[in-house]
Amino acid sequence: MGLVRLLGFSTLSCGCVVGRYRELATNRELAYIEEKGGECLVHEHRRNHAVQAPRAAASASRFTHARAS
Repeated sequence: MGLVRLLGFSTLSCGCVVGRYRELATNRELAYIEEKGGECLVHEHRRNHAVQAPRAAASASRFTHARAS
């Protein structure tokens, strides 16, 4: 993975925080678990591991827009 641009963060219904990024070289969207929720029982939700962006976005309420410098 090369340079990425932060698109935003969201909290999933399980309590995990997901960060959404766009890889600048390929223009593909990536989603990573930034923090595991205290009550989350989903094994695939591990800190600093990628999750499928559409799946994460579907279960997320709303991404907060953030601008990275």
